[in-house]
Amino acid sequence: MGWLTRFLGAVAFLAVGVIFSPESFGSKSDGGNSTSKLAIYLKLAHLLCYSTAFGTALWVTFIGGIIMFKNLPRHQFGNLQSKMFPAYFSMVGICCAVSVGSFAYLHPWKSSSTAEKYQLGFLLSAFAFNLANLLVFTPMTIEMMKQRHKVERESNIGEEVGWSKNVEVAKVNPKLKAMNKKFGMIHGLSSLANIMSFGSLAMHSWYLAGKLNL
Repeated sequence: MGWLTRFLGAVAFLAVGVIFSPESFGSKSDGGNSTSKLAIYLKLAHLLCYSTAFGTALWVTFIGGIIMFKNLPRHQFGNLQSKMFPAYFSMVGICCAVSVGSFAYLHPWKSSSTAEKYQLGFLLSAFAFNLANLLVFTPMTIEMMKQRHKVERESNIGEEVGWSKNVEVAKVNPKLKAMNKKFGMIHGLSSLANIMSFGSLAMHSWYLAGKLNL
């Protein structure tokens, strides 16, 4: 019920913003040119979805994940991430898809400028990297994590915070050492895809900043 209340509250604020926007009162945009309601809604969808994707990626990648890793027992942290990451990549992927669709409609390929074509490419890249994480890298990472947790429990480690005990045990446990290597490779690919997606979104932020009139 708490989640539903927050969601309805956000929708209510959005509705109020739309109702009291200049276009709702028949005002004209700068330069005296009227803008179609469809274009306004597409711009709104693009801005909201882009900002949601960028903000979520920023928090999960550089703030939330690091705080959790430094304060939660490692197995608890891993189990939480296994539930959070599919939702994270799904939400960011959906937001990127909406941003791609709205931007492509507002800037048709044949009539768009070179800069606009590059921006569409950045948005498509962000979507593709998130899709790769959602469908390929994240399932592989979660499965490898579960296997490694099983091996670590046999050695009575995993309930501590940080990597210290894992590194110590891996020196004398070839099986754990091999699993660490496999997990590191898959997790590294997932992290690289996530960073590439975030970088693509960051490139688009520079373009949007140049379009704002504050």
